[in-house]
Amino acid sequence: MKNIFLKLYAFVNSWVGTIVIVLGVIFFVAQAFVIPSGSMLNTLLIGDNLFVKKFSYGIPTPTIPWLEMQVLPDFNKNGHLIEGYRPKRGDIVIFRDPNAPKIHFVKRNVAIGGDEILYTKEGLWVYFSSDSNYKDTNAKSLSFGGKTFYYDPYAKRHAGVQYIDETLSAFEQLRILSHNGEKIAMESVRLANGALGFHAVVREDEYFMMGDNRNNSSDSRFWGAVPYRYIVGKPWFIYFSWDDAFNIRWERIGKSVESLEKQALEARLES
Repeated sequence: MKNIFLKLYAFVNSWVGTIVIVLGVIFFVAQAFVIPSGSMLNTLLIGDNLFVKKFSYGIPTPTIPWLEMQVLPDFNKNGHLIEGYRPKRGDIVIFRDPNAPKIHFVKRNVAIGGDEILYTKEGLWVYFSSDSNYKDTNAKSLSFGGKTFYYDPYAKRHAGVQYIDETLSAFEQLRILSHNGEKIAMESVRLANGALGFHAVVREDEYFMMGDNRNNSSDSRFWGAVPYRYIVGKPWFIYFSWDDAFNIRWERIGKSVESLEKQALEARLES
C-alpha cells in the first residue's frame, strides 16, 4: 500500500500528473469564465472572473479549453458524458451559443419546455406550463391564446433584473427585425388590445435564456431557446473582479452568485 501511495505521490508531482489533474478539473469540475458584456447587469458585472460549476447539470462532453476541441465522442448524443439535472426556472446558466458552439454565454433561464413567452413593449410575460414557485397569482397578468401570462416574475426575486432605458430597446429591435422580414426566434402577434407582441413556445428539453439587463441582451428572444446539449453549468463563485479602470472590486471576490443576489435583494428591500 505504501508503494502505491509513493507512486501516486510521484505521479502527482510530475509534469504529466499535473497536466492530467488540471485537465481533469477543467473537464469535470470547474472552468474559468470572464463576464465580457453587460447583458447580466447588475447581477454579474463586466470584469467578473468566475468559476463555472461544470457538474451542475451533468458532465458536458470534455473539450480542450481555448481550442474547443472535443476529446471524447458525444456518446449520448446530448452533449453530455453523464446526463444530469436540467436547469430550473430562474437559474443563471453558462451555455454554448447554439449557432456558434465555441462561444459561451451566461444568461438566466426564464422558461422550460412547455412554458410560453410573450414579449411586449412593457417587457417579459411568462405562462407556466407546470407548477412553479415563480407563479404569483397576485402579480400583473394578461391573457393570450386562452392562457394567463404573468409579468416578469423574476424581477421580484432577483434584484439584478432591470429594464434600463435604451435608445433602441430589445422590443424595438424585435419590432424592426420582424418588420424587415429578418429571422428572429419569436412570432409577431397582436394582443387583445391590439398592441404588438412577440410570442414563443419552449420545446421540451430546451431553455429560454434572457439577460437580466432586459433591454441590452442578445438572447433567446433573437436566436431561440437553448437545447440541453449546449448547457455547460452554472456560475460557482467569483475569484477575481475589476472594473473598466482596473480597480479591483474586493467586495465581490470569493462570493457566490447566490450570495451576491441575496445581498442585492436585501438591500433593495431595505431601501
